[in-house]
Amino acid sequence: MRDTAAKPAHRSTYRHGALREALLDAGVAMAREGGGPQAIVLREASRRAGVAPNAAYTHFKDREALVQAVARHALARLAATITAEQDAIPDTEDSAVAARARFRAVGAGYIRFAREEPGLFRTAFATQHDVSAVAEPAAAGPTGRSAIELLTEALNGLVEAGLLQPERRSGAEFLAWPTVHGLAYLAADGPLRFLEPAQLDDLTTQLLDMLDRGI
Repeated sequence: MRDTAAKPAHRSTYRHGALREALLDAGVAMAREGGGPQAIVLREASRRAGVAPNAAYTHFKDREALVQAVARHALARLAATITAEQDAIPDTEDSAVAARARFRAVGAGYIRFAREEPGLFRTAFATQHDVSAVAEPAAAGPTGRSAIELLTEALNGLVEAGLLQPERRSGAEFLAWPTVHGLAYLAADGPLRFLEPAQLDDLTTQLLDMLDRGI
């Protein structure tokens, strides 16, 4: 007797744009599950999306193209995390307090993202060939600004509030960013990942205090 049991439907077609998103979602999932960009495989992304491997090449010419798309997605998620930290700042009429809090929130959000999403954090930065990727439109968060643009905005706010001298403003992004990235990297990939969450919270606060004083 012929088996007439229903079989799972195989998704062979997608409306315009949906296949690219499905492949990107698969790449993001692999980066999370596998701990970074080395886990992203185009053929596996095709399998997860339910299409033949050749179909993926319509949207991504090779594995590297998919990796870079996942990296931009990760950078956008980083910007979203920073924005969430800034949105959580209590309202105040003191412009200096507000400017300092927005600056600190950039660092706090950056480190929180590294701790919560280590696979995406590694993908965001380990795959880049130059600094331009961090400011591309695809790296922007919900406000339309990327993480580096949020940092730039926060530094400009410190100048406007009289907390950072204008003559010290030039290039400050490239002093603050590496400082915060160092702790984020050690918390995600280095020996500090073995610390208790409360210890990392305390280190984050101390580092932001140091950066706040130094800037």
